[in-house]
Amino acid sequence: MADCCNRSERDGFDVAVVGAGSAGFSAAITAAELGAKVALIGHGTIGGTCVNVGCVPSKTLIRAAEAVHGARASGRFPGLDGSVQLNDWAALAASKDSLVSELRQKKYIDLLPAYDGVHYVEGKARFADGALMVEDVPMQAGKVILATGARAAVPSIPGMENVPFLDSTAALALEVLPQSLLVIGGGVIGLELGQMFARLGVKVTICCRSRLLPELDPEVSTALQSYLEAEGIRICAGIGYQRIAYVEGRIELTCESLSCDGDGHCDTVAAVQTLVAEQVLVATGRRPNSDGMGLEAHGVTLDARGGIVVDDHLETSVRGIYAAGDVTGRDQFVYMAAYGAKLAARNAVGGNAERYDNAAMPAVVFTDPQVASVGLTEAAAHARGIKVKTSLLPLDAVPRALAARDTRGLIKLVADKASDRLLGGQIMAPEGADSIQTLVLAIKYGMTTRELGGTIFPYLTTVEGLKLASQTFDKDLTRLSCCAG
Repeated sequence: MADCCNRSERDGFDVAVVGAGSAGFSAAITAAELGAKVALIGHGTIGGTCVNVGCVPSKTLIRAAEAVHGARASGRFPGLDGSVQLNDWAALAASKDSLVSELRQKKYIDLLPAYDGVHYVEGKARFADGALMVEDVPMQAGKVILATGARAAVPSIPGMENVPFLDSTAALALEVLPQSLLVIGGGVIGLELGQMFARLGVKVTICCRSRLLPELDPEVSTALQSYLEAEGIRICAGIGYQRIAYVEGRIELTCESLSCDGDGHCDTVAAVQTLVAEQVLVATGRRPNSDGMGLEAHGVTLDARGGIVVDDHLETSVRGIYAAGDVTGRDQFVYMAAYGAKLAARNAVGGNAERYDNAAMPAVVFTDPQVASVGLTEAAAHARGIKVKTSLLPLDAVPRALAARDTRGLIKLVADKASDRLLGGQIMAPEGADSIQTLVLAIKYGMTTRELGGTIFPYLTTVEGLKLASQTFDKDLTRLSCCAG
């Protein structure tokens, strides 16, 4: 995309923002609103990962797959029966592409003319000879904000270099669905897309070195695995990869089951097996787009995975250069990228007055049931030396789930044992994502479990489960009437 606003000045900028995705736009708009003259430097398709190849296309397809599953699952209500199937993948994919194009136009391209202080420049940026260069032309800017995002990471499995694999971008752009799909990775992307494809008729196997969603507490991993397996998805968790190969038009992954202790020592506990599928989706995390920019030669420190190291003000090891979003390698969510970029812009323009705070950061996995979390897990709290108490409420104790005849899920709360203050929680429920923000606010403003349990909640809602989970710390819910407490 050329300079879309016909502005191509290359000097006299207060701030240069490298990257034209969610973080880049947030930084550029914030800096412009503060009166700065901003160069927004983009390379490739404007809008970045979320709108083009991430959140937007994946979530609309996930919703479509939920519609298919919902019809088939209607038999849980006596007297109902239904069946829906995918009969035109091309039409569904085209509708996804149309939505992406619409949002990219409205939320990115059409926004630029509204900000006189933002000058869009197309080109690849790097540091050389002590200066910021865009396509080998120097750009003068008082401050620089790096927001170049991340890309799919490829695991180091012997033979991977000779295998035609899909990443999430390629998987969402498939013109024809495979008969079978092997998903490597038990994190957010692997589980979301794996379940989506399975519901659309693909035979799916998900494999991972650890357990599903290892950053959450084990109760969540165990329950989610059982729900996915009940839908016919094969889960191979806790395995070591020996090799992968492309043989006669199919993927063959040879692996072994492992048992690992807390120190990372693993022993083989089962015989070697070979998993076979038509195609393979690699979903083993994302790698920051920090290479090829001359950052280390310019003095910018990177971590072991290539993430740009920043302080609490989002400033790098080089004064006046900031970084935000996925390129930092942490909190890789679009809303955290936008939040961090806004802080970086404020600090770049007005001085380092604001600090990055992720203590009450919500996270959502759009599987079904959805998994949402905030704050500390029980394991993380123990690692910090905090003595905690926990509440674990199965979803069959929540009236909303009983009325919906769908009790898949649980709610877990973690609280400081001494002060009763809430530290974290995880919600697994069909619409759990819409309930997590209540817990975010409870944690952000220091509520105790007693205060949350004493708050008025509407009856027959999923979010009411938070009240019930809070009450289980000191009450027996089986001895309460439907709305008591």
